[in-house]
Amino acid sequence: MACLVSLHGAPARCADLPPTPWINDLTPIAASDWTTARAAHLLERAGFGATPEEIERSYQLGAREAVRQLVHPQGPEDPGVRAFEPSGIPDQGIDPFPDTRPAATDAAKARGEALGVQAKPSGNRRLQPVVDKFFFWVRASLLECNRIAYWWADRMLRTRHPLVEKMALFWHGHFATHEDKVRDWRKMLQQLELFQRQGLGNFRSLMIAVAQDPAMLAFLDAGVNVKGRPNENFAREIMEMFTMGVGHYSEHDIREAARAFTGWNYEGARFVVRADQHDDGDKEVFGQHGAFDGVQVIDLILQQPATADYLAGRIYRYLVREEADAATVHRLGEVLRANHYDIAPLLETILLSRDFYSSASTGTRIKSPVELVVGTYHRLGLHEIPGMPDFNEVTRALGQHLLHPPTVAGWAYGAGWITPGLLMERGNFAHDVLFPDFLAPSNDRYPQINVGPEVRAVHERLRRGMDVSAATLPPGEASAGAAMAESTRKGDRDEDFNTRYGSYRGWQQAVQVIRPIPRTMANPDLSALVEAAHARTSTEVVDLFATRFFSVPASVADRAAWTAFLTERLGTDRIERARSYMEEDLRALLHAMLSSPDYQLN
Repeated sequence: MACLVSLHGAPARCADLPPTPWINDLTPIAASDWTTARAAHLLERAGFGATPEEIERSYQLGAREAVRQLVHPQGPEDPGVRAFEPSGIPDQGIDPFPDTRPAATDAAKARGEALGVQAKPSGNRRLQPVVDKFFFWVRASLLECNRIAYWWADRMLRTRHPLVEKMALFWHGHFATHEDKVRDWRKMLQQLELFQRQGLGNFRSLMIAVAQDPAMLAFLDAGVNVKGRPNENFAREIMEMFTMGVGHYSEHDIREAARAFTGWNYEGARFVVRADQHDDGDKEVFGQHGAFDGVQVIDLILQQPATADYLAGRIYRYLVREEADAATVHRLGEVLRANHYDIAPLLETILLSRDFYSSASTGTRIKSPVELVVGTYHRLGLHEIPGMPDFNEVTRALGQHLLHPPTVAGWAYGAGWITPGLLMERGNFAHDVLFPDFLAPSNDRYPQINVGPEVRAVHERLRRGMDVSAATLPPGEASAGAAMAESTRKGDRDEDFNTRYGSYRGWQQAVQVIRPIPRTMANPDLSALVEAAHARTSTEVVDLFATRFFSVPASVADRAAWTAFLTERLGTDRIERARSYMEEDLRALLHAMLSSPDYQLN
């Protein structure tokens, strides 16, 4: 394997590919095996990439100390890593939030109020304020969650404790909840902060906290899990997705465990146990009898042989590689069991193992969209996530919208991240970072794509003086309705509420109170990188960029093509001659490099 160029101009320390026997070998690597290439691999997998300076620092620490500092983070955070600052959304009367708009209006009809809003005593659309409030909260929560995702990405970029955020991302996919169902930014933020706070701690404590977390309780319909009518959904997902995997429990275990979780609920963003809804009778779970509650059932699950292996396998596949040897996973499960489900010893075992640095584990994993985006910004030397391109829109297009995992199973890492279309989208992301689309709309200030034109149409019709009934006609009826409204000026039809108008007003009111995401643009200085590295030729620039940005060696053919591309763009292969105008050409080169298949690997 050919060495890449040096990090700082001196000859780079470079090792051949690890010998095949290292595969599935959990023996810690020796001090003599530690190289800058392996330090870079560690920081890539345990974080979101690294700059040459960070790689050199990790190399100087040695493998054991570098891993220790990642797994047991100490010292101050970067000053830019701050707590989330809410927009101050008014939430009076929101709790308990109805599952649907019909539930909200039915409650208002029955009680004369809902969501803290009184129904009008009489007149047309007397329930409209309730409908407006319903849609306001749904829209505002979505927009606030977009801000939370942006804030979290910024933490990933700035943090001095990258494994904290990397494992929080793992737990977010493992304990997957979706904002579209939870519909409460407070719950989603609280769950994320739980992952950041306890993600490197003890799994038992984390599992109990997640089982009592309002976001999870809302997502898995715990509110309808009551004595006499247990809902099996919650218990099933805990066993199947979170702790054991399919095939290690019976349907009887599910039914009995569901009884143990009855009465677990939430009020707003606070966990509560409703004693009158809890089944405190005798239960049989995994062949054991007792008046078990939810915590005791979790303890029974942790005692099952399959649990530690399942969890160790999930973490291994996330940090190392998709193809996990069963014997290796079992040995890692034993590490977890021996340490009473403390996660740190498992992480240390994985990150120090020869297997982690073997040829099967290095440069073989496809970056997830979040890793790709944050890692690109990190390597560019940026100190904040730019607002353009829009982080949420980019990652959504690439398949990993934070706070919106596709199913309760989370995201399927691996080859699913790459299709011809998604590879093109990844290249488009690189282009939009280096050549920002300054005319792009602010997606956090405008309704989502699927309803945007409809909401805009309502707004334009109202501005033209149409009544609400005409302005909110479906698209197919809009032209006829508009003509009728403008010619006859008939009054609105008599109705309790207008859903389309409520959707429109919900967006309008939400945008008024949600703080905008700053629409800053990335402005990397590639010329400064080239000059600091004393690169003199097109070849040296290509080698510099390949070393800084790539986790795998680029092919000889690709290097030659990129060198020729830059030389043609510059009109010379000598950097000194192009110093006054090379920035745009350097960006064009980097765009081509970051669009290549090799850049998608780590």
